[in-house]
Amino acid sequence: MRIVVKLGTSTIAHPTGRLNVRRMELLCKVLSDIKNAGHQVILVSSGAIGMGAGKLGLTEKPSDIPGKQAAAAIGQCELMYVYDELFGHYHHTVAQLLITGYDIENQHHRTNIENTLQRLLDFGALPVINENDTVATEEIQIGDNDTLSAVVATLAKADMLVLMSDIEGLYDKNPKTHPDAKLISHVPAITDEVMALAGGAGSAFGTGGMETKLRAGRMVNQVGIPMIITNGDRPELLYDVVAGRPVGTLFGERKETV
Repeated sequence: MRIVVKLGTSTIAHPTGRLNVRRMELLCKVLSDIKNAGHQVILVSSGAIGMGAGKLGLTEKPSDIPGKQAAAAIGQCELMYVYDELFGHYHHTVAQLLITGYDIENQHHRTNIENTLQRLLDFGALPVINENDTVATEEIQIGDNDTLSAVVATLAKADMLVLMSDIEGLYDKNPKTHPDAKLISHVPAITDEVMALAGGAGSAFGTGGMETKLRAGRMVNQVGIPMIITNGDRPELLYDVVAGRPVGTLFGERKETV
């Protein structure tokens, strides 16, 4: 199984923007175990701007573009250092790929990304991908890693895309304001009615929300890749994902090879 896992800012960092050490350690342990079982893992990791802001002692992301770029430059270093250290404990090698919208739109660059991803997986490495926020001004303003993870899953011809967030999955109403909200376990197709269930933006340090996740689901479902939204507070749920057990919300249909 080739799985793309997107980690949101709220999953890897505290509300302060500082690293959630305990959760990151468990995430890297579970992902390492999944790799040890023979599966291929690609990470799309948010958190560079938030972690940079946290390291600078800021209470929220900078609102200006140069400030976001500066925070990303600081946070990306720390982010990759953490991944290298934690995965290194389990003898897995990480590789960093920073991608912009131009790289996705340019066919030559897209092909290079596909080839590089394939070769990294052939080498047994674990690619860690993020937007190149320090130079891609437009991507900071309108980009999000939910969409990036869908693009990566498509380029990598993944068997599954998993979005780990601060919510269990898609509900029939906002669970933060409606205690009686019910989790929707399976969405065969992301219709306009399903899109209408999406709320607003995510955390103070994040850029996404349910709407961007549903758009990502539409993108991968169109090429036959299923997507799962599950709770990033519980990294062990990834075992259920790989085993094919119900978890969170499944969009589309699982592949026969999974």
